[in-house]
Amino acid sequence: MYYVYVLKSDILDELYIGQTNDLKRRFAEHNEKKNISTKHKAPFKLVYYEAYQSKSDAKYREKQLKRHSQAYVALKERIKKSIT
Repeated sequence: MYYVYVLKSDILDELYIGQTNDLKRRFAEHNEKKNISTKHKAPFKLVYYEAYQSKSDAKYREKQLKRHSQAYVALKERIKKSIT
């Protein structure tokens, strides 16, 4: 399985979107500050994820959420109680 996930930083109150084939490992890496782009934002809470059979589908969805504001806004609206 491949996953698109949304993390919420406890420190900066920001969201981070990523994709992986091992969600538990990747979540641990973020909280252990092993990711250069997010280490200053740790610790995180996992607030949302989607599962895909295809890696290309997961990559496409991640890009969609990161590059298209309508998709990002729609997702934030769907999970608004999880991120407040």
